Amino acid sequence: IRKRLLEYDDVMNSQREVIYKRRRHALYGERIDVDIANMLYDVSTAIINETHGNIEFEDFNLELIRNLSIEAPFEEKEFMQLSPNELTEQVYKAARDNFDRKTEGIARQAFPVIKQVYEKQSASYENIVVPISDGQKVFQIVTNLKKAYDTGAKDLIRSFTKTIILYIIDEHWKEHLREMDELKQSVQNAAYEQKDPLLIYKFEAYELFKNMIDKMNREVVSLLMKAHIPLRDPSQVQEARQR
Repeated sequence: IRKRLLEYDDVMNSQREVIYKRRRHALYGERIDVDIANMLYDVSTAIINETHGNIEFEDFNLELIRNLSIEAPFEEKEFMQLSPNELTEQVYKAARDNFDRKTEGIARQAFPVIKQVYEKQSASYENIVVPISDGQKVFQIVTNLKKAYDTGAKDLIRSFTKTIILYIIDEHWKEHLREMDELKQSVQNAAYEQKDPLLIYKFEAYELFKNMIDKMNREVVSLLMKAHIPLRDPSQVQEARQR
């Protein structure tokens, strides 16, 4: 029984390693740019695989707008003629360019406000809170005032991407843990049908994990692409007080 339980735990541990590695990258800033690039590529690949040859070009374009906030970087004729790999590369490049423009735009918008706060209140503030919204939620982003000023607000973008990735990972991982618990209970019924519950658990757990990663990637990318700073007044930038 103990050996059997360990085999179930091994499935969870392998998934936990993947998630915690992503979390560490976001938390400490390791490879965060690489992780975002990978997410953009994975979402681009998933959209092409789901839509190519299955839906109309207009519907495909809507999927790109919904997930990546871009329009198709090619015409309908190319969509029908090019291979999935070629289409994926073009979509990824357009998404990457859009992400770079978006973050540069946020930095340009934020820097005059950060500059004003730094020059007038740097003696009082170490960290500041800057609101960034995706149009629905507003995230209070904590960033170091001096670093944000010295980097032309690029450190604010890094703080924002870290906050978004951590928030979405934690939300999806908690839900996934509940689903895995339910799965572990439900597969025990397979024994009555003379099937191996562990094999079914491994297969279903893989599918659940794969779907969770896909949803996580899409949500991170969608949030990053829709982000903007809903402020113009420096007085809205507040000191980040430690709790």
